Amino acid sequence: MKILLLCNKSPFPAREGGPIAMNMILEGLIRAGHTVKVLAINSNKYKVDIDSIPSEYRKKTGIELVDVDLSIKPLGAFLNLFSSRSYHVERFISGDMEQALIRILQSEKFDVVQFEMLFMSPYLDVVRKYSAAKIVLRTHNIEHLIWKRIADTTKNPLKRIYLRHLVRTLKNYECSVVRNFDGIAAITEKDATFFRSLAGMEKDHPPVISIPFGIDPECFPETKEEPEFPSLFSIGAMDWIPNLEGICWFLEKVWPELHSRFPLLRYTLAGRHMPQWLKEKGYPGVEVAGEVDDALAFMRTKAILVVPLFSGSGIRIKIIEGMAAGKTIVSTAIGAEGIRCSHGKDIFIADDTEAFIRSISACVEDKKLCESVGRNARKLILEEYNRDSIISKLLGFYQKIGR
Repeated sequence: MKILLLCNKSPFPAREGGPIAMNMILEGLIRAGHTVKVLAINSNKYKVDIDSIPSEYRKKTGIELVDVDLSIKPLGAFLNLFSSRSYHVERFISGDMEQALIRILQSEKFDVVQFEMLFMSPYLDVVRKYSAAKIVLRTHNIEHLIWKRIADTTKNPLKRIYLRHLVRTLKNYECSVVRNFDGIAAITEKDATFFRSLAGMEKDHPPVISIPFGIDPECFPETKEEPEFPSLFSIGAMDWIPNLEGICWFLEKVWPELHSRFPLLRYTLAGRHMPQWLKEKGYPGVEVAGEVDDALAFMRTKAILVVPLFSGSGIRIKIIEGMAAGKTIVSTAIGAEGIRCSHGKDIFIADDTEAFIRSISACVEDKKLCESVGRNARKLILEEYNRDSIISKLLGFYQKIGR
């Protein structure tokens, strides 16, 4: 089978959630014996030098990058207030991207064209015109839901009005365009249920399937390396609004009490695009590490992963990876969405200040409990989120819609 992946950012290097999820799919498809071609937007937000991508990777993926400026234009953003079009989506429309796509479709034949994320859907008509391939939308989130949750927690009234406009236009676009695909591969069963529920899709047309993020067990071998205990850490791209908002909430509402109870406890923040003001804030007991070269190696040195997310959608890849590494996770219900985990068994769920303090205190005070939850978490991921079985499920879906 020959598959074209249209990506809103380069899957290599896989430094944050979206690229990690895309790279998991393409590596899994190639490992299963299929041919994959990648065409990706190369934006100012996630800029990649094509020459920095290893030649072996370029050869096996045929990856091409097209420069697209995704920066927010104040005038365009303001004028969009008087439009019914989604400003989120419009930023991804590029003549250069369209021409590159046409050239590829005219020179190669594909069995499947997979759109990685909603924001690539403006190129749907181009694919229909120049290819007979089946077209799949791989949804990483319910996009409008992320922004709805952000809008609902925004205190500035003017900003909230504008965000609600963005939510409305994005929701209208998302709910209408998904009907035009041959199939939808959602990243969680909850997201899949939403897409099935849309008007006109009750009869499963287009068909919808849940294809979660999966890990390669070989990348998460067991280790006897002892992490620093007790220790807390968070890791994630800080230019993603839900991450930054959650960390700020934790530092203001939870950390002062934890630091008072456990003066020797240390909390380390890692991730790309760490704000300078956060580095300079100087919270006691907090180390701001910024971007780390090897996320898994960093995880192995710490004990408890804190994921305080109150907005967002889809599945938290860093939680999946943290669980695979045997880490104890303390997260919100929203953070744990899409993962078949159980509070107190393989994760701790906390949705307010008191619950976070209670769960983290229990881990800090009882090392055996902490280690037991971490072991259960690893077992869950290795059994239910194995990449090879997930890719087999995706290939079966391709064959189903290809009939």
